[in-house]
Amino acid sequence: MNKKPLVLVTRKLPDSVEARLSEHFETILNPDDRLYSRDELLQLAEKVDAILPCHTEKFPAETIALLPDRIKAIANYSVGVDHVDLNAAREKQIIVTNTPDVLSDATAEIAILLMLGAARRASEGERLIRNQKWKDWSPAFMVGQQISHKRLGILGMGRVGQVVAMRARGFDMKIHYHNRKRLDANQEQGAIYHSTIEELVSEIDVLSINCPASENTRGLLNGQLIAKLPAHAIVINTSRGVIVDDEALIDALKSGRIAAAGLDVFNGEPDAIHPEYRELDNVFLLPHIGSATEETREAMGFRAIDNLIAIFNGKEPGDRVA
Repeated sequence: MNKKPLVLVTRKLPDSVEARLSEHFETILNPDDRLYSRDELLQLAEKVDAILPCHTEKFPAETIALLPDRIKAIANYSVGVDHVDLNAAREKQIIVTNTPDVLSDATAEIAILLMLGAARRASEGERLIRNQKWKDWSPAFMVGQQISHKRLGILGMGRVGQVVAMRARGFDMKIHYHNRKRLDANQEQGAIYHSTIEELVSEIDVLSINCPASENTRGLLNGQLIAKLPAHAIVINTSRGVIVDDEALIDALKSGRIAAAGLDVFNGEPDAIHPEYRELDNVFLLPHIGSATEETREAMGFRAIDNLIAIFNGKEPGDRVA
């Protein structure tokens, strides 16, 4: 690289990430961490060579078509890329990258937190204390489910799914999974493979959704699939909200068809989440914080920078998805 390429950074990133980015590129930063409208995003992109966005910025085909031809890359600060129309980017000859691997530990921790929080009724307990409604104790008070020795079903045994399995084994859970391809024996580590999702959900106590969002997985957890879960089942989701049919899951939670859910991701997040989730006691809710640790957010930024450096040095980036 001779003259430094200009990179648009759409959200406020860790100081260490912005500092390293500035060593290699000219930057347009967002110190106020504003969420740009599409028109603002297009205006800011007029003179840049690359964009470093988060999942909060949407790049459907219509937006990509309006990007200037000089833009060489969309280097996502996320592992998910469902906010970018990859086919449109390919047609526009824009390289798209993501930040895999570095989120796995942090996201798996949140999956375990959701499982424990939903099983042990953590949201209800916290509200009792905050609202000064904890009045007594009895053997019937706040009884939840124990997750030790239960059967955990992992839908999507990729990087995150495998770490979730590893952490769950610390609770002596029996691991079941469904994946597009069966893992080899070393990766399975004794996990039981199910060739269909329907077979998986009928054999488990807890379902962890870890598959990527795509047209094939949109609305995958629907009423028909939920009906095959045991009545005591718990559903947790750290992937993307679009994989869940909200109406079907809410109906199952309200009717007692399943016991509880723990959710970190939602359709319509952040301000158009289905309102009934907030009213249910048997749902443990978190605001999409799967990657929200200092270590992970820094590592994500460095990974995105490495991809940009490779691209502008004429090399193949390590995390290219389009």
